[in-house]
Amino acid sequence: MLTAFLYGIATALPLAVGAAIGLRWHLPKAVLAALMAFGAGTMIAAASSELFEPAFQQAGAVIAGIALFAGAGVYVVANHLIENRLGPAAIGWALMLGTVLDGIPENTALGVSLTTGGGLVLVVAIAVGNVPEAVSGAALMRQSHGFNQIRALTLWVTTAVILVAVTVAGYALSDAIPQTGISTVQAFAGGATIAVLADSLMPEAYREGGWWVGLSTAAGFMLAFVLG
Repeated sequence: MLTAFLYGIATALPLAVGAAIGLRWHLPKAVLAALMAFGAGTMIAAASSELFEPAFQQAGAVIAGIALFAGAGVYVVANHLIENRLGPAAIGWALMLGTVLDGIPENTALGVSLTTGGGLVLVVAIAVGNVPEAVSGAALMRQSHGFNQIRALTLWVTTAVILVAVTVAGYALSDAIPQTGISTVQAFAGGATIAVLADSLMPEAYREGGWWVGLSTAAGFMLAFVLG
């Protein structure tokens, strides 16, 4: 149980720290773009090798595919509703939404994997991906006219606490969750991650950074792939 708690802290702490950085300092656009693109690269690797691949191998194409599209669909619809409500200010909220939708299933899978001695690669991939998501999401919230910074930090810290609790709960309930259920959660997280990348993180990184951000994305992918 202590290991699950510490692993949960390792994935959640970057959210709180990243949000504090994004809310406190005005990062240059190039730095913010590089962070977002690097995080996107790590998430690409994690979504394919750590989330969808094991789900596909265990549950098969039909179950894993349905869960994948469900995760992507939930994010796309929710993000669309946020955009209609907030307009240009939506991107920061969209990144937080993505953190929740892929973070809860990811951390559940992380907690379960600790029972078999795994989880180290996944915890690193999640932590590395959480930093730029939180920094960029919080910074974009701060840039929104009239957004309360204390409220924004509270939201990100609350998200971090939830992820720690989910990791511990996943570990505690691992014996009660069937393997197919775990695979479904993994594939759902993979779908949500892909949608976050396509709809929010990568377009914003390119808009802020320009033509060179693909190199930063490749660097993030390489790091996560080597760790895997």
